[in-house]
Amino acid sequence: MKRFATLLDNLLLTPSRNGKLELISTYLRETADPDRGWTLAALTSAVDFPAVKAGTVRGLMADRIDPVLWTLSRDFVGDTAETASLLWPEPEHGGQEPQPTLGEVVTALSRATRASAPMVLAGMLDRLDTPGRYALIKFATGALRIGISARLAKVAFAQAFGVPVDEVEEYWHGQQPPYADLFAWATGTAPPPRTDLLPLFRPFMLAHPLETEAIDLADYVAEWKWDGIRVQIVNVGGETRVYSRGGDEISTSFPEIADALDVAAVLDGELLVRGTAQGGEAGGAASFNALQQRLGRKSVSKTMLADVPAFVRLYDLLILEGEDLRDRPWSERRGRLEALMPCLNPERFDLSQTIAAKDMAELAEIRASARDAAIEGIMLKHRQSPYVAGRRAGLWYKWKREPLQIDCVLMYAQRGSGKRSSFYSDFTFGCWNGDPDAGAELLPVGKAYFGFTDEELRFLDRHVRQHTVAKYGPVRETDRSLVFEVAFDSVHLSKRHKSGVAMRFPRINRIRQDKPAHEADRLETLRALVT
Repeated sequence: MKRFATLLDNLLLTPSRNGKLELISTYLRETADPDRGWTLAALTSAVDFPAVKAGTVRGLMADRIDPVLWTLSRDFVGDTAETASLLWPEPEHGGQEPQPTLGEVVTALSRATRASAPMVLAGMLDRLDTPGRYALIKFATGALRIGISARLAKVAFAQAFGVPVDEVEEYWHGQQPPYADLFAWATGTAPPPRTDLLPLFRPFMLAHPLETEAIDLADYVAEWKWDGIRVQIVNVGGETRVYSRGGDEISTSFPEIADALDVAAVLDGELLVRGTAQGGEAGGAASFNALQQRLGRKSVSKTMLADVPAFVRLYDLLILEGEDLRDRPWSERRGRLEALMPCLNPERFDLSQTIAAKDMAELAEIRASARDAAIEGIMLKHRQSPYVAGRRAGLWYKWKREPLQIDCVLMYAQRGSGKRSSFYSDFTFGCWNGDPDAGAELLPVGKAYFGFTDEELRFLDRHVRQHTVAKYGPVRETDRSLVFEVAFDSVHLSKRHKSGVAMRFPRINRIRQDKPAHEADRLETLRALVT
């Protein structure tokens, strides 16, 4: 546990990507199984202990620390794990018992129930020093927040053992923590794990943002970038699974998609819902707002299956009847996919169409006029590109449509987490539901926590503290004095919000200190942008 705690501490204090890679790589090489596997699972959010939550820690502290002291300390520090690790009373035995290993922690917490978890966690906290307690709480609650993405952890694994990161990605999703087979392959003591016997996830090919329009359409093909969620549908041995972009299985959320594929294939496409009264043309694709009703559900009712039917607009064909096509050029894979379409259920699968344009100037005009509810922009794919994991320069580009903008007024703020735990950095903003000079009220229309610099963050934090008019737990309400220029991709009608609208990807584009709050936009302006 001490090595794990040291790793977390060093990662928090190391800002550079290469520095983090070196720390993780060294740790993976020098740490024995299964602790290094459980560390990898923690870094990639692949470990979960249902019996232990942040409330478990708060309950333990309530039994040991004066509640006023705890509340003031937690508010000042901004992180539950750090506060608890600092305030945890030293045990009577003086910490003579050996520190638990990560493997012991996993065994104990996996067996714990909601009733027994507090006693189990407390027993291990008594055996640790302050850094160890911090690491244990972070590990147990699954809230590391140390700036490590799953991709970075996989790159570090590849770097540690000198294996290609593409192969790490390929084998990763068939393994379970603590990844004994993966480490055995990487260290040369076992053959690569099999990936052809089960319907496993394959890494997606991704696109770079288009930064130049000097593209020759003789070499590239253009197609729409649809605004749903990227999915992969895999059928092997008569079993079909549906995966999200991150490799999470979502078959139970979209059973009609899993049931529809009876061909041994791996397909790449965009998950959408059919256009209904909720938005979009009948039979076509509805807005992302309609799709959101289906996301995150472990089960779906018959009513929802009927009212919000899902389908996949296909982009690519990776594997067909056991034949891996990923090393073939896009043009060949596209031809094979077009030939496969008559064999697929037309109710659940259609083909993403290419866009005819003689040059980039004409394509730019087409892109500028695209305001369909389900279109996010344009993709440009090199006709000779193989299907490779991750982003490769020069192969695929995404050319997103220009964002919409509107002026809103800051209403509420909440402190962030991790490095932002001491700053108010999550902002809720609103538009006027009429003429503010005639008594109209502000209604919330969105929330954003990025789009500003560190210097602007310090200004915003200071503004919130100096202009607070009410507190609601962790949330502060501010006076109606600061205007944000908010950029967003689209806006949709929503019954879940009092304002009746919901923004897609809102971000703070500019702080308008020059603009009086009563001159901010009204809801009718935002509703006019609904797609």
